[in-house]
Amino acid sequence: MSKLAEMRSKGWASWLPAVVALVAVALLPLFRDPLDGFVSDCITALAFVVMALGLNIVVGFAGLLDLGYVAFYAFGSLAAGWFASDHFAKIDGVYVGVSDFVREAFPVGLHLNFLLIVIGAIILTAIAGAIIGLPTLRLRGDYIAIVTLAFGEIVGRFAQNGDEVQISGYAFSNGRESISPIDQLNLPIVGEFDSATNIRPYFWTVLALVVVVLFVNLRLRDSRAGRAWIALREDEVAAASMGVPLVRTKLSAYAIGASFGGISGAFLGVYLNSVNANAFQFGISIFLLAMVILGGLGSIWGVVIGAVLLSFFNTFLIQDVLAGDGFTNFLSSLGLDFTFGEIKFGIFGFLLVLMMVLRPQGLLPERRRKMELTEGVGVDEAARA
Repeated sequence: MSKLAEMRSKGWASWLPAVVALVAVALLPLFRDPLDGFVSDCITALAFVVMALGLNIVVGFAGLLDLGYVAFYAFGSLAAGWFASDHFAKIDGVYVGVSDFVREAFPVGLHLNFLLIVIGAIILTAIAGAIIGLPTLRLRGDYIAIVTLAFGEIVGRFAQNGDEVQISGYAFSNGRESISPIDQLNLPIVGEFDSATNIRPYFWTVLALVVVVLFVNLRLRDSRAGRAWIALREDEVAAASMGVPLVRTKLSAYAIGASFGGISGAFLGVYLNSVNANAFQFGISIFLLAMVILGGLGSIWGVVIGAVLLSFFNTFLIQDVLAGDGFTNFLSSLGLDFTFGEIKFGIFGFLLVLMMVLRPQGLLPERRRKMELTEGVGVDEAARA
């Protein structure tokens, strides 16, 4: 047996390409400037990977269409705004695991360590996910989409008008004004980050979050709960007849998928140093759904690829390349008075239509999903032959 064949026979060999890719990605910031714009685009892309993997649990694994996933991103970001700023200015400073600088600069408000904020965001969004799941227990198809869409719009409107929503004298949010500044990310042993001088630590932090979320997704997919979700997606009636508890299965999919959106939202709130309610738009839900569809419904690695591609397409290609003077002057020479940034959602729509026509299973489809879409292909031709 050759050495290559011997390596392939070992279980760890299948993980070798992923480990090599992870090391290469982790070393990338060392070859860029500390405040490099491309590294910032990478941070945004990795944050979207976490959210897309969460949505993939709901849509790809369990087959429950969710058009309001932006709500969980909003709750996660608001958790960062509530627990890492002076938003609750009537409260004398409460500090847990933060630096001396935060204690001196912000004498009021709640200021918790980032890890505690992530735990709070997970709990908050998991409860919200279970709540959104309750009305959908007896619904299917388009009706689920309508309910989840309404939930996302409700949360977005609450955030935009949260300065008028008072609970015991405390506002839900700052309305259309941002909750800012947010405390810098502070990790045990590592210490406090400084995004004004170096964003590399934020890159490595969100990369670590991606690794953890990937591990959880892979374990969930092969677990009893994952098999129950897939059975639910294939045939709800058959799953129920085989003893799959539909209520618990659906609620767990919504809750676990939502928690990943909360983790990413909390991170982005801290990284961007503000929580702006205007960012919680319906377009974010469609953007995330497009990532899942592009990569392949139910395919973990496919969703990672789809999220990275669409995120870079949005933040780098459209904003930095196609919005440059060269392309703008080219459009002007054709008599077209618009920029690619103004029609980006139209471009996303075109890409989705193209994808559904040319490769409906996605870029890197799940094996079972690929078999579903290709089952019976060529049967008629073979019969006629």
